[in-house]
Amino acid sequence: MTNLTLYTHPQSRGRIAHWMMEEVGEPYETVWIDFDSSHKPDYLAVNPMGKVPALRHGDVIVTEAAAICTYLADAFADKGLAPAPGDPARGTFYRWLFFAAGPLEQAATAKALGWAVPEGHSGMVGFGSLDHTLHTLERALDTTLASAPFLCGPAFTAADLYLGSQLGWGMMVGTIEKRPAFERYVGPLRDRPAFRRSVAANEARLAAKR
Repeated sequence: MTNLTLYTHPQSRGRIAHWMMEEVGEPYETVWIDFDSSHKPDYLAVNPMGKVPALRHGDVIVTEAAAICTYLADAFADKGLAPAPGDPARGTFYRWLFFAAGPLEQAATAKALGWAVPEGHSGMVGFGSLDHTLHTLERALDTTLASAPFLCGPAFTAADLYLGSQLGWGMMVGTIEKRPAFERYVGPLRDRPAFRRSVAANEARLAAKR
């Protein structure tokens, strides 16, 4: 019996955490949460927000996909999914993981919902503007990919997983432009066996529900 449980839905941000579980490679249980049951008392005891994903690791509960990725990278440090504390690359890891979870997701969501920042108020929002967010990320990836395949150097980390998930989804649904640097970065990530296993599990769940 495993002490890792992932609560998720196959058409949600839970796919990010699902990929991370596969990269960690430890036994885990998947509990599929339907959107119409996410606010039932048993799940609200796990996450009072009624959202997925959520992770239970023994007596610890972690919500929010970026937090789950960071937590798992540290809880299973032997998997090499985050630079060690004290490594200068740890700053790069935090920077881009939370850039993806903050400005990038907020900017893409605003576009998807047709929200516009009133003129003269860009300083009040974390992303400023979608164009500025994407330009910043594009320049950073162009610089990084010129010398290394991943954000923190030669090794894949949870920051690549999270950023790659946000970029891949955004380019697929049209909230993020398909810029060459983005496609060059995301392409190899989607060839990772752990990513493919997570996609297969989610697609199998969707097929079973049809």
